[in-house]
Amino acid sequence: MIEKILNCFNLDRVLYSGHARHEMQIDEFGSIKDQEVYEAIQDGVIIKEYPDDKPYPSILIFGKTNLERPLHIVCAYDSEENQTIVITVYQPDPEQWEDYQRRKK
Repeated sequence: MIEKILNCFNLDRVLYSGHARHEMQIDEFGSIKDQEVYEAIQDGVIIKEYPDDKPYPSILIFGKTNLERPLHIVCAYDSEENQTIVITVYQPDPEQWEDYQRRKK
């Protein structure tokens, strides 16, 4: 699915939810720009899948921007419209995540 999501970014077929836009603006580590989301997805890895999410299955991607800023991006792929829906984006707190990929216990 990550290849389809990245392809949508390359084709400018991306829809950001209102929630994602809000979180990107108020992130505690500084606002997140669209370009940073794209950069993080380019070499991102799927760290969690949500196959039962409705209306589309979604995934949590961890990636880093060109300036090494870690980001988590939750997104889904709408095959009917061939578009990616960005559900939320945030910079993970290193106090809560191990290597930004596993929640600390």
